[in-house]
Amino acid sequence: MIRVMIIDDSAVMRSVLQDILQKHRGIEVIGTASDPIFAQQRMAHDWPDVIVLDVEMPRMDGITFLRKIMAERPTPTVICSSLTEAGAETTLQALEAGAVSIITKPTTKLTEFLRDYEDDFIAAIREASVARLSNLRPHARTSSTGAISTRQEAPSSARTTSPVPERLSADAVLAPAAGRSAMTRTTDQIVAIGTSTGGTQALEFLFTHLPATTPGIVVVQHMPPMYTKSFANRLNQLSKVSIKEAETGDRILPGHALIAPGGKHMMIRRNGAQYDVEVVDGPLVSRHRPSVDVLFRSAAKAAGANALGIIMTGMGDDGARGLKEMFDVGAQTVAQDEASCVVFGMPKEAIRHGGVQETLALSDIPAHLLKHGGKA
Repeated sequence: MIRVMIIDDSAVMRSVLQDILQKHRGIEVIGTASDPIFAQQRMAHDWPDVIVLDVEMPRMDGITFLRKIMAERPTPTVICSSLTEAGAETTLQALEAGAVSIITKPTTKLTEFLRDYEDDFIAAIREASVARLSNLRPHARTSSTGAISTRQEAPSSARTTSPVPERLSADAVLAPAAGRSAMTRTTDQIVAIGTSTGGTQALEFLFTHLPATTPGIVVVQHMPPMYTKSFANRLNQLSKVSIKEAETGDRILPGHALIAPGGKHMMIRRNGAQYDVEVVDGPLVSRHRPSVDVLFRSAAKAAGANALGIIMTGMGDDGARGLKEMFDVGAQTVAQDEASCVVFGMPKEAIRHGGVQETLALSDIPAHLLKHGGKA
């Protein structure tokens, strides 16, 4: 049984979310509170397995409360945040403080939204309950040897108006690769990375351990619109690599990384011996937009054996099929290992599909990436 505490100053949010969660087998709401002060009083007698937490509340804001919880008694926490530019900055702070994932909520029609996206909330709760919080802690990012989704697996981040969208493959966006023989070696080597839950922390570790001479990198991190630009800017400040949110026509260059915009698919294109990206609308693929499967398929088609595919921490199976397609055309492929993942979902599925050549700890991925580019 997953025991949940809901902390939100909206009575509507508390009531409707409690009704939604209580209907599902294996989930019990042990209490609700309008702010963290009331929550602390309740939790002193009955501690939850998962906390659902708003960020803007009276008396104590959600970020302060989250930091307090993570310092005293780390507990998986799902953040509920408004889908605004200001909300994006606050949400990144929540992820840095240790939140597992994020649900973005609208400022109007809250009841309809909650009922339409019921499956997302349930998935977020179940996902949080199995997260390895130790891989979200600061020591995991600074270890010399050995870890900000919106509900990274399927939130309003990239949903259409349909509450339960049909599951589509990458075929809905682009045709599969023709085969290994059509692709020749080029001077430029590129790296395609896909990640979800726990990915913001894992990417921070990765980019702070890469030099400016790294091969060109493209990344899909499951995030909603407005969040990816803030996330890319934050990584850019921390890394020697130049990092930005991708735009159509951006070249994939050594020492640079492109982050797929939330709510858009990103694809690699080849122009002679060079590569750039195309950012497009389209249906959800593997129930995501951006989709890792779309990125990896485009890497298989455009770069073939000139690419390295890396699938990292995250719930679900987005990217598993695309990584197998990269493997089939001669690309190098890597999955993050279970011990260093926050959630060993996407890497596990990629391994199951037979598209993974090597399984590596997060701490070993930077050196492997540089080896691919001939920089190690």
